[in-house]
Amino acid sequence: MSKDPIKVGAVIYDPRVTVIWGIISDFFKEEGLEIECVYYKDYEGQVDGLMSREIDIAWNSPLAWLDTYLRTDGKCLMGSMRDTDRDRKTVFVVRKDSGIAELDGLRGKTIGFGAVDSPQARLIPINHLHRHGLEYGADYTEQRFDIGVGLHGDHVGGELDAMKALTAGTVDAAVALDLNWEAWKKDGTVDENQLVCIDTTPLFDHCIFTAHPDFSSERFAEWQNVLHRMDYGNEAHRKMMDMEGLKEWVEGRISGFSQLREANGYLKFLNT
Repeated sequence: MSKDPIKVGAVIYDPRVTVIWGIISDFFKEEGLEIECVYYKDYEGQVDGLMSREIDIAWNSPLAWLDTYLRTDGKCLMGSMRDTDRDRKTVFVVRKDSGIAELDGLRGKTIGFGAVDSPQARLIPINHLHRHGLEYGADYTEQRFDIGVGLHGDHVGGELDAMKALTAGTVDAAVALDLNWEAWKKDGTVDENQLVCIDTTPLFDHCIFTAHPDFSSERFAEWQNVLHRMDYGNEAHRKMMDMEGLKEWVEGRISGFSQLREANGYLKFLNT
């Protein structure tokens, strides 16, 4: 088996990403399995890097996973994910004084979405509306907040701006990832006396490690075994995990991406 460092791609959605991967790299070195981090400014570039074998493994957004899955005819290798990547949902929020109590009440209204390429704040909720009989481009007006395009919704700015627009009354509804909605209620960013959630999407999954089809399955298994030995009880690991938003790495799965695949088919978002 090759002893060359495993090349792992990560998108710099925030300056702390290099700190996170510095801690991960140090741990892998201690465990005798060196990795080399390759950073990208957006997920499209990272998927290109994986396809050209510039990297062996990519820390992918769900949309980047789908892009890779389609480009490799489903042959890419599925890796681990964070515990918090499982069973997420998108919330639909309105003002309490709007009189809107269900999704059908959004017919003819303006809905605030996140960035154009955000799975949780645009693609999946648009598909959810479609499932409930509200067609994109016909039954409501899309007001998009394109913050951090290319980061697939990793930048929270678009969702937050949509929520601010809802509070200000310039849109009739806004969508957000459940984790963000709960955090904003807790820290006072949103006022629960003014805003209320009227619906949620079914559960879906978020980020996942993805390896090139030609990458050694034995080395990928070795990589994942080391990754899963990271321990929240270890001070350095805890620092990384708090920044990345997890308590443990868990087994990956692709069953949680069905809504995104459906949304991509509905909107024809990816051209592959």
